Amino acid sequence: MNLPFFWIDAFTNHVFAGNPAGVVPLECWLPDPVMQRIAFENGLSETAFFVRTGPDHFHLRWFTPAIEVELCGHATLASAFTLFTHLRQTGDAVTFASRSGPLVATRQGTDRFELDFPARPTTEQGEAPPALLRGLGRAPELIFRAPARWLCVYSQAADVRSLRPDHALLAQVTPGRIMVTAPGDGECDFVSRYFAPDAGIAEDPVTGSAHCTLTPYWAERLGKTQLHTRQVSARGGELWCAMAGDRVKIAGRAVTYLRGELTV
Repeated sequence: MNLPFFWIDAFTNHVFAGNPAGVVPLECWLPDPVMQRIAFENGLSETAFFVRTGPDHFHLRWFTPAIEVELCGHATLASAFTLFTHLRQTGDAVTFASRSGPLVATRQGTDRFELDFPARPTTEQGEAPPALLRGLGRAPELIFRAPARWLCVYSQAADVRSLRPDHALLAQVTPGRIMVTAPGDGECDFVSRYFAPDAGIAEDPVTGSAHCTLTPYWAERLGKTQLHTRQVSARGGELWCAMAGDRVKIAGRAVTYLRGELTV
């Protein structure tokens, strides 16, 4: 069986940056173990699979090399980009049915898309387990719990950029998805990085879904609803975020690195 395949760099305007996502359009669903094996074989932080259910409606799923996840920003952006750029999708918006509810992607120009995602604000200020502090190598100023995640806040962008985490220690942390963030240093409102050992990802280059939590936090702290942010991983990425009630708008660009076929 041959399947179309697209490798899209998301949240960037040039290749070799942003977060690479695999996109596999399907006519009907493959068995879950096959999709998981494809994601493992691709070796990208996420591979997205979608099936058309209407003219502008699709069912969308995301797999890391290890598990299926409930929400993924960069692979949703990559899927929308693939539809409009390569698959002749008409109109300016598509709706994806997902495990996190309906997600709308709206085209803004030729290479930028805005995602409408659920807000996932922090739930409480917490005390980090020792493995988290040792694994990060530098204690944050503040620590919060979010749904299935930690939010660790530092005082300066340089603190986030200079972290050299011990990924073996971070793999012992529960929950095992860790956002680190700090105020921006003049070029943006805030910076972040994201580690997800429990999803089989040591460090995710650019994480749209993390901004479902980061955006509410920084919007309240900075007193503004529109935010420009950078994820300062080695590849790096750029996002424009906005609060919209209990939703978060997450916008970014994307580019094609590769297109071809998978043989399974």
